[in-house]
Amino acid sequence: MKTPSKFEVRPVGEKDWPLLKNLVDRVWPVTFKGILSEAQIAYMMEFMYSTASLKKQVETGSRFYILYDSEVPIGYLALIPNYQDAKLSSEGSWMKVDKLYVMPENQGSGAGRFLMDFAFSEAKKENLMGVMLNVNRDNKAVKFYEYYGFKTAYSGDFDIGEGYLMQDYIMVYPF
Repeated sequence: MKTPSKFEVRPVGEKDWPLLKNLVDRVWPVTFKGILSEAQIAYMMEFMYSTASLKKQVETGSRFYILYDSEVPIGYLALIPNYQDAKLSSEGSWMKVDKLYVMPENQGSGAGRFLMDFAFSEAKKENLMGVMLNVNRDNKAVKFYEYYGFKTAYSGDFDIGEGYLMQDYIMVYPF
């Protein structure tokens, strides 16, 4: 008999913005400490992870979710449906996993896999080509994505302003 999952994914509503921002502030800088400079982390926290920026991402099509473990928020996910990437294919759209973060103390618990399974389910509901994502080339999550079955399609250096680059692998899991 299968044990019911202790994890639950819930969409972010207006009342959840402070909670999402708290999760971002707690997990994102820790994830990139040692990979990015403190100055770049500070810049990206304002540029990409301020409450105003997160809300603007929703207005332009991103869907945010919070992951709970027995009612305790432990991570978050952002999906961009119908994402087009000319280098991948001009014949279809992808589900882009734009953000997938789990609190450090909850990593290794199956929480990341639960979020990824959720992303796959959402992509299949919408009959998309598969799931794709960007990941910093030095992020230990690369191994998680490879283990999950993602393949590196290409790598790129993406200018995000102020002289900073996102140095990423673009990874795909086609259906």
